[in-house]
Amino acid sequence: QVQLVESGGGLVQAGGSLRLSCVASGRTFSDYFMGWFRQAPGQEREFVAAISWSGAGIYYADSVKGRFTISRDNVKNTVYLQMNSLKPEDTGDYYCAADTTPYYSDPGGYDYWGQGTQVTVSS
Repeated sequence: QVQLVESGGGLVQAGGSLRLSCVASGRTFSDYFMGWFRQAPGQEREFVAAISWSGAGIYYADSVKGRFTISRDNVKNTVYLQMNSLKPEDTGDYYCAADTTPYYSDPGGYDYWGQGTQVTVSS
């Protein structure tokens, strides 16, 4: 079992920044591919970003490219999502997810999920 705990969400004005963190415990962190997903009210959960086991592979949804940066620290067992130039459409609950070999953009490919952290971007 892998336990994931997100933090760093909040209320921010459009154009602002937030940094989300997700701390993992329970298994060897570097064995897991990590993803960030988000879900707005009434919408399906969507892929935001993913990072491979060593951090060599990084993937983004088109909607966040150039604004968001995913990174990981395998010593601190933590994955980060730096979010800049935030827009109202970035509002939602943000979840981190872990799996050993997922299809990185498919939420169904991840076995482990955090409880989520809420991000609200005001216009």
